[in-house]
Amino acid sequence: MKILKHILTALALTLLLFSAAVVITLNFRPLYYADMKKYNLSERFGYPEEEIRANYDAMVEYNNVFYKGELNFPTLPMSESARVHFREVRDIFVVIEAVLLPIGAVGSIIGILLCRRDRKKGYLCLTGVFSIGIPAVLGGLIAANWDTFFTKFHEIFFNNDYWIFNSVTDPIIDLLPDEFFLHCCVMILAIILAGAFLCLLLYAAGRKKNR
Repeated sequence: MKILKHILTALALTLLLFSAAVVITLNFRPLYYADMKKYNLSERFGYPEEEIRANYDAMVEYNNVFYKGELNFPTLPMSESARVHFREVRDIFVVIEAVLLPIGAVGSIIGILLCRRDRKKGYLCLTGVFSIGIPAVLGGLIAANWDTFFTKFHEIFFNNDYWIFNSVTDPIIDLLPDEFFLHCCVMILAIILAGAFLCLLLYAAGRKKNR
């Protein structure tokens, strides 16, 4: 029973960590602003930086669980297929923000309270192992071939090809370089790994204290 308790707590913490990493990365706009300058999007596509930021900000706000209404870019046109794709993307983010993140948080709190009397905080060690193992696999796939990983990701999560944009009808795609999505993945994995190592440090500190 004790082992199961620690495993379930570790799974809840891992879910919390993964969900939080995605939500933090989604809302960390400086990452995009830095890439906007790094890849000279304004000069390459002829849009003022303020306009690029405004359109990107509209997309981020649309993916917020509390946003009401449809996505409308301030200055860019959008095809119906792109609108459907952005709606499907939002559905994924809403599940993470409104379902997975709360479940992970509540499950973690309950699990930690149930485990608080145990001398060995095994759930911290397990969380570290779970949270390192999964990013290690994903990181290996990304490093091996980012383009293949990106394509397979979309094929798994979307049952259509609406994610393949035409820059003539949907110029927003020009302002979302592949490198930016790669950097988002790297940031998500980095946050998860940081949380994993923190759990392992806390576990090691707890063992040292018990000795």
